[in-house]
Amino acid sequence: MAQLVLVPSTLELSAIGKPCFKPQTQCCMVNSTTLNLRTSKFPLKKVTFQRQKPLRSLTVCATTLPIGQDAPPQPTNGFDQSYRDSSKRKRVMVIGGDGYCGWATALHLSKKNYEVAIVDNLIRRTFDLQLGLDSLTPIASIHDRVSRWKSLTGKNIELYIGDICDFEFFSAAFKSFEPDTVVHFGEQRSAPYSMMDRPRALFTQSNNVIGTLNVLFAIKEFNEDCHMVKLGTMGEYGTPNIDIEEGYITITHNGRTDTLPYPKQANSFYHLSKVHDSNNIHFSCKTWGIRATDLNQGVVYGVRTDETDMHEELCNRLDYDGVFGTALNRFCVQAAVGHPLTVYGKGGQTRGYLDIRDTVQCMELAIANPAKPGEFRVFNQFTEQFSVRDLATLVSKAGEKLGIDVKTITVPNPVSKMRSTITMLSALSLSRLHLMAHIFITSYLYFLDNVACCFAENVDWVRICPSKSLKKCKARPKLAQ
Repeated sequence: MAQLVLVPSTLELSAIGKPCFKPQTQCCMVNSTTLNLRTSKFPLKKVTFQRQKPLRSLTVCATTLPIGQDAPPQPTNGFDQSYRDSSKRKRVMVIGGDGYCGWATALHLSKKNYEVAIVDNLIRRTFDLQLGLDSLTPIASIHDRVSRWKSLTGKNIELYIGDICDFEFFSAAFKSFEPDTVVHFGEQRSAPYSMMDRPRALFTQSNNVIGTLNVLFAIKEFNEDCHMVKLGTMGEYGTPNIDIEEGYITITHNGRTDTLPYPKQANSFYHLSKVHDSNNIHFSCKTWGIRATDLNQGVVYGVRTDETDMHEELCNRLDYDGVFGTALNRFCVQAAVGHPLTVYGKGGQTRGYLDIRDTVQCMELAIANPAKPGEFRVFNQFTEQFSVRDLATLVSKAGEKLGIDVKTITVPNPVSKMRSTITMLSALSLSRLHLMAHIFITSYLYFLDNVACCFAENVDWVRICPSKSLKKCKARPKLAQ
């Protein structure tokens, strides 16, 4: 029987002023019964990396705040003012900081003069090795990324390599860094991946739910005033035929009225894990007095922020495949290489969208305006709404302006019995906090012209079309041929 065996290379990392150590990663074997995705344990180190090769000089024009000055205060709007009154620089731990949203957020906060630490087990890179996928844009190692950022800005990002599902590791990292805020991106975030087979469904549930529980218990045990900012998803609500409120809905039934958590209608094992997250966080806030913000985001697009644009080694990833890619990224890449745009069914599936630059803004606003102790609040994080058909039309028009002939074809919808449209309310809370949103079409023209076209030669034509149906989840993992 065929097997896929991954043996990541051993990295020897020299910590300045500290002994060398060699973190190992277990082999990930895919066979008929197991899928072990956990990294092995190693002693916790607060690591500062030093490159052995000389760095090329680069002049960077950037405006930063003076050392010791906090990020600019935002309007209070009833939020907890005491959190911002302290004169010390705020410490933010970004879990999953090597990923798409996490990396952009970590750099943005560091530039805004927050003290930042990244916690990551680097398993997202292992997923690419398992499935034969890759980012369209070249991605440097996390060690080179952090080192390059410090060489350009003089700002240090602390790095903790390990699995938050290992509470011994995470509690040691938490106590070492002592964060004021924990930003939690550290989850398996793909619905198609969670629906591929039983082992990946189990991994998604255990990784996402246990990881979040460990974060909650660390906050409860070591710093109950720490603010948790959690990345949620609009997908956990399914496709209801009513507007999606921000976390709660007031209903009247049999003459009585109450405000309840908005009903969840997840359509994948990934989205089910987000439902469990919301329930666990809600319970912890009410029971333990923890303060938490859940940012239910729409589809994020774009690669470049002011910070990731500073050097090629700071570049963010762009996924366009059928497992981790989005329809928008797929359309962008298909248009750039002359492949017809592949629209699901009639293309009526409507979602909220936001630029990656708005994502990092939303995170900063949530951190600067924290929830009150015992409060679990939910922000709907999107700036515009489009159907898949709308996106195809926008991409076609963008292609015309760039001299690209873009055609469109239809393919079967991977999700069965799913409503074609969804109506959502505006992101009211973020509007009150004065989110300065980017306009989609302007951003997308830049995205198509300067990213997809520039890296078109890296496109894997085998991966350019959606191939994962959420209806075909298997009990056994798909084996390598």
